[in-house]
Amino acid sequence: MKIEKKPQKEVGSYISALMRTYFGKGPTSVHVTISRPFITIHFRGFITPMEKFLLQQNEERRVLETRDMLMDNMKEEVIQELKSIGKLELSEVYSDWNLEKKTGIVIGVIDEDVDRSKFKWPDGLSEKKFQEQLIKASILTEKAPEEQETYWLDNRTILVRRSNFLLPIEKELIKHGHKEELKWAKWQLEQKVLSDIEFEPLLNRIISETFLDWDFEDDLGYIVFILKPSNANIENIEDQQDAQNN
Repeated sequence: MKIEKKPQKEVGSYISALMRTYFGKGPTSVHVTISRPFITIHFRGFITPMEKFLLQQNEERRVLETRDMLMDNMKEEVIQELKSIGKLELSEVYSDWNLEKKTGIVIGVIDEDVDRSKFKWPDGLSEKKFQEQLIKASILTEKAPEEQETYWLDNRTILVRRSNFLLPIEKELIKHGHKEELKWAKWQLEQKVLSDIEFEPLLNRIISETFLDWDFEDDLGYIVFILKPSNANIENIEDQQDAQNN
């Protein structure tokens, strides 16, 4: 696949500054991957003093809901600025957080068709078997999605796009205004199930983090798996690049 490197530093710098504006504190490092039509922006070292206090009071849900509200307010600004930075015309923006590791992710989807020929998996790895395990996880939490696509974005990032997976009862909960409760329940359940599924032998890699977000209205969701680098030297290089982006 072709990774667009030129706008990555600008996007990373912009997002770091935007997070400081909205949250009062920015991440310590940002790793940006642009592989059209997908953008992932992975944060590290991101938590505010107030959030630390709330987490000490076991208020994880309150922290996540507050971040979701702020991200909703930021989305239009992110869409406009990324269009200016690199002609990246986003149609969708998603986010998720790992409060324990002080990390997070923003997923952007550019408004253009996907050229699947760009997203070749490394030799020796079976995308089909990986997808079968993903479907197994979906069945354990809801139902198998009608459509599921997996994309190997770079050495550390796998993105999954799923659609038409909501159960009738979930659609009713959304219809009656219980979207936040459903999201919290699904996030907890899917994180647990995904951590129990044996993906790592299929990837020959360690999964360091898993992020999730949904568009319930369109019955659409994304998963991002962050992989540990297979080479320690690669990890050191990427850490240096992250620091430069901050």
